[in-house]
Amino acid sequence: MGASTAFLTAPRVARPVTWLQSSSSEETADTMVEMTVALPPSGSELSAIMRLKPCLSVPSEFIEVRYKLPFGLSVEPKNNLAVCTKDGEGGEKVGDILRYTSQWTLGLPKGEGLAQSAGAFGGALKWQCSMFDVLSVKDWRQVVEALTTNVESRTDEVVLIFERPLAESE
Repeated sequence: MGASTAFLTAPRVARPVTWLQSSSSEETADTMVEMTVALPPSGSELSAIMRLKPCLSVPSEFIEVRYKLPFGLSVEPKNNLAVCTKDGEGGEKVGDILRYTSQWTLGLPKGEGLAQSAGAFGGALKWQCSMFDVLSVKDWRQVVEALTTNVESRTDEVVLIFERPLAESE
């Protein structure tokens, strides 16, 4: 489907709520869009720098949506895509494609210093947030599992990235 990568970066000061990037009709299918997403929970100083390849064959934009937990979302699998079936309060619209969701997994501590090194050698695991590439999986259950890792015991918000076709007049 679409090629993409995500990297963790150093702490950021500003935390945008929504970041939009459009692809124009002159761009080719190989165009990559770069965006920075502040990772949950709110107040976290981590962000992901993401390089996204639009999956739609028409000009499109990426929409970042944040919901406080618990959250509701109406998406269904259609033609190997996670398609929004109901407009949401966060700004997603019917027909938007869910491209990424925040996800929590257990992993070794990241960072530098004695505490992190000792934790890595000792096998100390910690919950860590990353952006899950919805297009990279073939099994819908994996998408549901990624979405449901966003629970109140780990975070206070979920981050969703949608791709939306631009209106013909834009």
